Amino acid sequence: MIRISRIAMIAALSVALPTAGRTAEVDALLPSETEQIVYMNVKQILGSDIIKKFALGQIKQTLEGNDAQKFLKEIGLDPMKDIDTVNIGVWGQDKDNMNTLAVVRGTFDAEKLFTAAEKASKENADQVSIVEEGDYKLVKFVNKDGKPGYAAVADNKTVLIGSEKKIVAASLTAAIKKVKPTLSKELAALLLKQDAKASMFMCGVTEGKLKDIPDINVPLPGIEGDKLKEGLQKMNSVAVTINLGKEIALDVTMGMKDADAADDFGATMAKLTETVKNFLPLIGMQQPNAGELIKNISDTLNSKVKDKDISLTLKITADSIGKATGKSDE
Repeated sequence: MIRISRIAMIAALSVALPTAGRTAEVDALLPSETEQIVYMNVKQILGSDIIKKFALGQIKQTLEGNDAQKFLKEIGLDPMKDIDTVNIGVWGQDKDNMNTLAVVRGTFDAEKLFTAAEKASKENADQVSIVEEGDYKLVKFVNKDGKPGYAAVADNKTVLIGSEKKIVAASLTAAIKKVKPTLSKELAALLLKQDAKASMFMCGVTEGKLKDIPDINVPLPGIEGDKLKEGLQKMNSVAVTINLGKEIALDVTMGMKDADAADDFGATMAKLTETVKNFLPLIGMQQPNAGELIKNISDTLNSKVKDKDISLTLKITADSIGKATGKSDE
């Protein structure tokens, strides 16, 4: 089995880029330590009406540059067609000591990827190198922040990118042995509540992980930072879903430790959303072209409490974006 490559670029290209549906599946290659998951349906995002209208041209222009074209030809990849989904698992002790594993699904040419990695390791040895971890050959690359990353091809439909050699190697072993998912029961249950047809979502278990968050200062009258901090510390889980179609739909769900905590923090979030709505017209006075966009946000930004969950929702139409950016059809 061929292992690979300088694929950080692939992840970057994919990133550049709530309706009822089937539930999201637990990816067997994400390690049991995973605490948060970020999912991107790249093919759906690139095919959505709103991306086609406002961003597809810029994305294609970037990919059509000479350097990009040369690199993509070398690795045998068309990002507009060949990348289906990206699943990213995140975990760690604190924000300065986080681990990640990205599972990129699509159609890949393993031979070309490995050949490109070997070539890069000879031409840019300080940035790219071939390293070993157990029985595997991985590609080590240096991120912009100077930290290393590691990549490998599990098969012609799966590329792995991780923050440590052992993480990628363990995921390769899981792929070869076709192991069952090993996420924690809490995270797996949360993930199964997510919509697999969503453009992207993030979900994570936060119980006990926010006790040391710093004080919050909110530059809005009537909003107490202490109340926000207290509410966040009683939050057991969070899920953020973004759907791209003819509009942008945002849905944030915060799972609280009990119904009382949900009612209390829900009241704080309701007050916060109303305060934001009251301040939006002031922004509109300074940005006349954004008037319809601001009205759109004000009309659709809502919060509600149901059982132990607090939800925030927002929808932004393509028309309001077009008028704010000067790309309206009118």
